[in-house]
Amino acid sequence: YPVPPPTGGSILNSNLSIGAPGHLLGTDTVGNDIMSRLLYGGRVSFEVAAATQVIGGVVGAGIGIVSTYLGGIAEAVVMRILDVLIAIPGLVLALVIIDGLGQGEMNVIWALSIFFVVGFARLSRAATLSLKEQTFVIAAGLTGTKRTRSIFRHIVPNVAPQLLTFALLNAGLAIIVEATLSFFGYGVPPPGPSWGNMIAEGQTVMSTQPRLILVPSIVLLVTVIALNMMGDGLRARWGVQ
Repeated sequence: YPVPPPTGGSILNSNLSIGAPGHLLGTDTVGNDIMSRLLYGGRVSFEVAAATQVIGGVVGAGIGIVSTYLGGIAEAVVMRILDVLIAIPGLVLALVIIDGLGQGEMNVIWALSIFFVVGFARLSRAATLSLKEQTFVIAAGLTGTKRTRSIFRHIVPNVAPQLLTFALLNAGLAIIVEATLSFFGYGVPPPGPSWGNMIAEGQTVMSTQPRLILVPSIVLLVTVIALNMMGDGLRARWGVQ
C-alpha cells in the first residue's frame, strides 16, 4: 500500500473519509494523509522514547552506581542534587527547558532525558546499596580488585535487568509526555507529524470529524499499553521487583 507524504496534501482532498481511494484512513482538514501522519508521528514518538531512555539510563545509572559505590561526599552531593530535581514536577521541568531551547524533536529529547536521569539514578542507587553489601562484592574489594572493575563486573550486570525493565516501562511515559508537549505546542511544530499535534489539530473539527482525534488517540493508547505489557512481562520473567 503506497503511503503519501505526511505533509503537502491538497486542500481539494481534505476531509476524505476512512477507506477513500489512496487514503486508507482518510485525510485531515488540509488534505494530508492520516495514515502517513500516524506512521511518521510514530517514528518521532519511538525516537524520543528510545533516545530518552538511552541517555537517561546511561547518565542516570552511571551517576547512581558510581556515586553510591564510592560513597562519602560524592554520594551526598549527587543525592542532594537529585532531591532538588525530583521535587520539580517532570512536565513543568520539561516545559521550562523546551521554552528556553525552543521547539523541535531534539529539544524534547534533551528535556525528557534530564527528567528520566533522576529516576534511573535513584533506581540504580537503591540496587547498588543492596549489592555492595553482598559477600561477592565485599570479597572482590578485599582481594584488591579495582573499583572500576568491580563496578563493571559485579554491579552493572546485576543492576541491568532492573534498568532495562524500568526503561521499557518509561518508554510509554516518554511517548505520552512527548504527545502532551506537542499537543500544547511545545513539541514537534506543525505541519510536522506528531500524535500530539494531530490530536490538537483535530480539536477544531471535533464535532464534525471526530475520527481526527479518535484515530491518533487510539494508536497512542494501544502503543503505551503494549509497551507497559512488555515491561511487565520482562519484570515477571527476570523476577524484578
